[in-house]
Amino acid sequence: HNLEMKHLPGADPELVLLSRRYEELERIPLSDMTREEINHLVQELGFYRKETPDAPVPEEFQFAPAKSLPPQAPTADGKTPPKPDEEEHPDL
Repeated sequence: HNLEMKHLPGADPELVLLSRRYEELERIPLSDMTREEINHLVQELGFYRKETPDAPVPEEFQFAPAKSLPPQAPTADGKTPPKPDEEEHPDL
């Protein structure tokens, strides 16, 4: 759940982690990993594996493994920008 595979011909495989607002958080190279190591990594990151493609996803995993971005410093006017999770992407 919440994992999408995109094949890009000629590109080295990597796992790109995005926030709930589709902001890139991290890139993890997968070239030197076996299928078993990649499956273990995905599980460690908190992705939920459905029993079947059409199985329901428990509520606590609906946005998993979404991570927050680091806290932001106050802006020039002294206000702290809203946290990324406070404003969900319109598609969610």
